[in-house]
Amino acid sequence: MEKQALLEVKNLVTQFKTEDELVTAVNGTSFTLNRGETIGIVGESGSGKSVTSLSAMRLIPSPPGIIAGGEMIYHKKTGETVDLAKISEKEMRAIRGNEIAMIFQEPMTSLNPVFTCGDQVMEAIMLHQKVSKQEAKEKTIQLFKEVQLPRPESIFDTYPHQISGGQKQRVMIAMAMSCNPSILIADEPTTALDVTVQKTILELMLKLQMEHDMGIMFITHDLGVIAELADKVVVMYKGNIVEQGNVWDIFSNPQHPYTKGLLACRPPLDRRLKWLPTINDFMDVENDGTIIEKDLSVEEATERASETPEERQASHEELYKKKPILEIKNLKTYFPINKGFFGGAKDYVKAVDDVSFDVYPGETLGLVGESGCGKTTLGRTVLRLIEPTGGQVLFKGKDIAHYSGKELREIRKDIQIIFQDPYSSLNPRITIGEAIIEPMRVHKMYSNDAERKEKVMELLERVGLMKVHYNRYPHEFSGGQRQRVCIARALALRPQFIICDESVSALDVSVQAQVLNLLNELKRDFDFTYIFISHDLSVVKFMSDRMVVMNKGKIEEMGDADDIYSNPQTEYTQRLISAIPKGSLDDIKASIEAKKAARSVNQE
Repeated sequence: MEKQALLEVKNLVTQFKTEDELVTAVNGTSFTLNRGETIGIVGESGSGKSVTSLSAMRLIPSPPGIIAGGEMIYHKKTGETVDLAKISEKEMRAIRGNEIAMIFQEPMTSLNPVFTCGDQVMEAIMLHQKVSKQEAKEKTIQLFKEVQLPRPESIFDTYPHQISGGQKQRVMIAMAMSCNPSILIADEPTTALDVTVQKTILELMLKLQMEHDMGIMFITHDLGVIAELADKVVVMYKGNIVEQGNVWDIFSNPQHPYTKGLLACRPPLDRRLKWLPTINDFMDVENDGTIIEKDLSVEEATERASETPEERQASHEELYKKKPILEIKNLKTYFPINKGFFGGAKDYVKAVDDVSFDVYPGETLGLVGESGCGKTTLGRTVLRLIEPTGGQVLFKGKDIAHYSGKELREIRKDIQIIFQDPYSSLNPRITIGEAIIEPMRVHKMYSNDAERKEKVMELLERVGLMKVHYNRYPHEFSGGQRQRVCIARALALRPQFIICDESVSALDVSVQAQVLNLLNELKRDFDFTYIFISHDLSVVKFMSDRMVVMNKGKIEEMGDADDIYSNPQTEYTQRLISAIPKGSLDDIKASIEAKKAARSVNQE
């Protein structure tokens, strides 16, 4: 049976006019989305994937943006076809949200904080459908049930800040589904979510697609997600489509070096690597933008970077002979809730609840778990950015849990932290050179600013930036470059111990691979010790010698990272591991077969 086309994008060109130049963000893109089909659009930040989806929704801000060429032929529910690039804004408003809906990346900024979740979905229904307020309310509650929100009636009356990230994303999906759209555009809808919540959201989207025979355009930089969700894959690089085809062909036999690089730089789960391959291993880019392919396959790159179990065992034997640099003993961090009439706490949230473990010099200890498990609170308590309720934090044998302000300032030279969001970690009003020099001044390192500046220049080059970047401001850098600035600032004080708190979770997989390699390289060169905090188990497994799995403030299990992955002891860890999108060819094959079976049942 021939598939019915829903959206035909032909030679789409989208440009942005700046003061100096005309930037072409999407350059002659063409693809077709059919009914009941999922197209995955993948690429790094700046590849044009989000601009493609915003062009289809006609949400490009004008000025400075303009759809400068091409067609977007949409086959309406009525059977007529329209070119979305040419119709009036009034005609587009009737389609947008009604026939073509979109789920944005960050649900908190997409939902209005002053209206309840129920009111916002009702508004979308009443805008496009001639129904009463009562009917809209009933439909909203039904949608909340469909997207598997707990207690749909009570969530109807809650405000966005009162529910979790995964629940907010489900409210967004309910809103997008409220008018039974023909096309659902999902722009990085699971990037900030835990793997378990992500798995639930992806399963939900597939279920809704089967029931409503929708076309889904799924935009992401995570090829693991695409592998199990998409039927077709479109790979974008600097505004151009460099490769497209069905999901099996792209994953089993990638043709373009950029696609090979994207596939190779995800941390694999079935083997241990010394470093992650990056896109530079597969191609060079000339000044004029010409791509020069290197003769390397994904398998060869992975094989070259692999570490043998014997190598790992030998390094661990040396590592664990040493005396621990950090000893956490019965650490507790409680937050009071339900304050009584006279200010007394009636109850506590036990964010860190009687946790004990050691960290050895030169080790990377991974801290993993879902949002709310206590891993970030634990990291900040070690640094005394949050005060502990009880227990001991012994750094080099001294209990820093009860240090005074002056003693703490001194110890913070030795223990540094790299935060999740590099942009909010940097002062937008000072240059990055000043941001790195500042802690050196505070701790009176080196004799004058000329010496300090020289050290900053060395650090910038060490983390893969250039000396000319010294006088630039944070907004002039990409996310990956900003994270490198934060790493340079953490290194400025020559610490012995660094806590990485979700420090790569907001980065593209290709940039993430570069930053993870850099962290490992710096560890070898400067003999650092890391606590590496993340909800991404594949990243933690790649980085860590040992792993601590946290759940509800307590340690669920702890041990060698590879052992925990291959043989998880608790149900919670098993659930975390099974939720990771692996992107293996076996999984892709199983996913294709499962979708075929489900579609044939639906057609009957």
